[in-house]
Amino acid sequence: MYDLIGGQLVSASFIIFVFGLLYQGSQFFKLTKKKEWILPPLAGAEKPFFALTSRQWTLWKTDPLMMIATSVFHVCLILAPIFLLGHNILLDQSWGVSLGHLPESFTDGLTIAVLICASFFLMRRLFLARVRSITSLYDYVVLLIAVAPFLTGFLAYHQWFDYHIIMILHILAGELMLITIPFTKLGHMLFFFLYRFLIGSEYSFTRGSRTW
Repeated sequence: MYDLIGGQLVSASFIIFVFGLLYQGSQFFKLTKKKEWILPPLAGAEKPFFALTSRQWTLWKTDPLMMIATSVFHVCLILAPIFLLGHNILLDQSWGVSLGHLPESFTDGLTIAVLICASFFLMRRLFLARVRSITSLYDYVVLLIAVAPFLTGFLAYHQWFDYHIIMILHILAGELMLITIPFTKLGHMLFFFLYRFLIGSEYSFTRGSRTW
């Protein structure tokens, strides 16, 4: 069972993850088109290549804790699994590839940061009325899928509970996360960059070269 979960299912998960993102990316370019050049903008009216809008600055001023937690959460969410020693050992053993690793104590700290930020997001959804009103079961499930690999990995690293069972849960949680990324809200790991840099809007970082 462990060989199946840690072998064929891992490969299948990566395949679905990669081809799922490629499909969603192709759909994005299929459903958008390049902007047509009509008239040059008035002097001073064109948005700088990289600039925050007034609304984005307003969000920072009104809810700085949320913006900080979101930024820390996403940075740690990416760095922890990519530069984890155990993951790179498995990569080297399976495919002869290693991305380098950070000290285990540091990646453990990144994992704790992910769990703290996730707890903060959960508390907002549970106790903040304006957030709770737009929250559905789907949002809780997506949050659980994103956090489960880190929680189980933390438990496995510190060898709490039955190590063998926790490792199986950790691998399954990671595979579930990879499979669901292209088809759920977790897909914003790709669409964040497509929307913010290619679609011109109030929340974009650039002028944008494509439109709906």
